[in-house]
Amino acid sequence: MVTYDRRPVDNRTEATVYSRRMMPRRGSADLYRTTRVALRRITHEDQDVFTRLARASARHFQPWINAPTTAAEFDAYLARFDQNTAEGLLLCIRETGNIAGFVNISEIVRDPYHRGTLGYGTFAPSAGQGYMSEGFSTVFRFAFNDLGLHRLEADIQPGNNASLNLVKKLGFQNEGYSPGLVFINGAWRDHERWAITSGIMQPSAAGP
Repeated sequence: MVTYDRRPVDNRTEATVYSRRMMPRRGSADLYRTTRVALRRITHEDQDVFTRLARASARHFQPWINAPTTAAEFDAYLARFDQNTAEGLLLCIRETGNIAGFVNISEIVRDPYHRGTLGYGTFAPSAGQGYMSEGFSTVFRFAFNDLGLHRLEADIQPGNNASLNLVKKLGFQNEGYSPGLVFINGAWRDHERWAITSGIMQPSAAGP
């Protein structure tokens, strides 16, 4: 028997979010939904669509994101997500089922920290339509409720204004600046460090 776990969010939230534990779609069940977006885990069945979107979004992503564009790169990408130290997630448009973007929770550390590091991107065809900002309400619920994490961190290069604007809108706190933090495209890149915890999250994103 299919069962549903409905979790009504704060009435200030634009879209009601709820979990859907069953009824698989493209090999993976929806974890949470908003009015327009569904969150689910990435699977091998997503390879063709994901890599095609990544190729079409190459100019849109540069110089901030290197998404897998070949089958071999996708296999290596998928292998990272062991559902223990890393989770690979997709945000899909509910009306069409199309993949709007991706969110990764990596470097998951348990007791006593209970934290993870975020990576995310919206594919070019879905950019600028608010899917990522809306969909992050589902990411927060999955990370803080299902995974039991306390803290999510995002390291962002100073020139990545779209990403910086997103985390500010979502209620992340700026915790500092780290020169040469990550080696990207042949050089050590500076990053701003942003983070959010379950205790300081905006009510509309956190839910009850």
